[in-house]
Amino acid sequence: MSETLSVEIRSLAELTAHDGAQWNDWARADPDLSSPYFRWEFARTAGAICPGSAVAVFKRDGRVVGYYPHQRRGGTIQPLAAPMNDYHGVIGPKDQKPSMQEAARLLGAPRFAAAAWIGEAPEQMPRNNSVVSIVPDEGGFDAWYARRRKAFPKYFKDKERSRRGLDGAFKTVEIEICLHDHALLERLIIEKSEQYRRTGLHDIFACGWTGPVLHALMDCEGEDGFGASMAVLRVDGRVVAMEYSMHAGRHFHLWFPVYNQEVARWSPGIVLTQETIRLGSERGYRTFDYGVGVGGYYKKYYDDGGLATVEGVVARPGVSRALCATMSAAVGLAGRERAQRLRTSTRRRWAVIEACETSLAGRASGALRAAVDMVRK
Repeated sequence: MSETLSVEIRSLAELTAHDGAQWNDWARADPDLSSPYFRWEFARTAGAICPGSAVAVFKRDGRVVGYYPHQRRGGTIQPLAAPMNDYHGVIGPKDQKPSMQEAARLLGAPRFAAAAWIGEAPEQMPRNNSVVSIVPDEGGFDAWYARRRKAFPKYFKDKERSRRGLDGAFKTVEIEICLHDHALLERLIIEKSEQYRRTGLHDIFACGWTGPVLHALMDCEGEDGFGASMAVLRVDGRVVAMEYSMHAGRHFHLWFPVYNQEVARWSPGIVLTQETIRLGSERGYRTFDYGVGVGGYYKKYYDDGGLATVEGVVARPGVSRALCATMSAAVGLAGRERAQRLRTSTRRRWAVIEACETSLAGRASGALRAAVDMVRK
């Protein structure tokens, strides 16, 4: 007789210390779940702030076999802290936890959305590979850098010139990582918001709840060094590049970078990233994670091979067909390849807007700005 799979929806605040310990034990036992996003501390901290947050507790014949932290936006279930959540999936034993289809069916929402799902998922959904740099135990940063430089000599020679250019143009060049500095984080949020508006993207920090999540994570100290921090590059005492990251165990997730356009010719963001890998490896970190390989031309030069993630929406019968028909009509005059790109771009833009904005007015305003920007392009 097959086991019965069921789900219980609970508040993250209701979970016990035993639940949290089981959660982290499962995450540590599965290399695919090594990212800090799969830690109990991330869900507990973000869930206290994210609107509509909850956790699905999956059971087989009464035994807990998985946890899935998420948020609801109308008829859509999204990963907790979306659109900032770079990895998501059910935390549980690989051979017992539910697949994406099973989770979607049990949760019962019209739409179950994922941007980078790790775990079993429908075959027809698009796959994207995550980008990671893996520093070996033997040889450390020097061995890693020699391997990447051999693979892409022209690129890394150019970045070495950038570093020499910084050293020659300024009296002092200082780089620090793992800083718990809320003033720096607030400055990064402001500059990141300006970047989103300048490039026509939806400002994810304008909705009011996303920034506090980052601040709260930086105050969190959990098992295996779970936490979040800032890295900063200063020239002559002036900040020209920053990055907010999250880490746990030996996994260091590079999350929100920003740099000063005035010194762009010296690639300050790349210099900071490489120095973060060097300094981080000295602290024992071995996997430096950039998220999925979407955006950032430079990522391919640093990629030692990551995980396959799944992007898409599981919709109840009838919902996906109606959405597809509407989209097809909208792009019917475009070529097939261009139409597919437009569908993907539109879906991603809407997912960000839907995740950030909790009011109908906010979603309508965001959708209007996105439509105007797409028409301009």
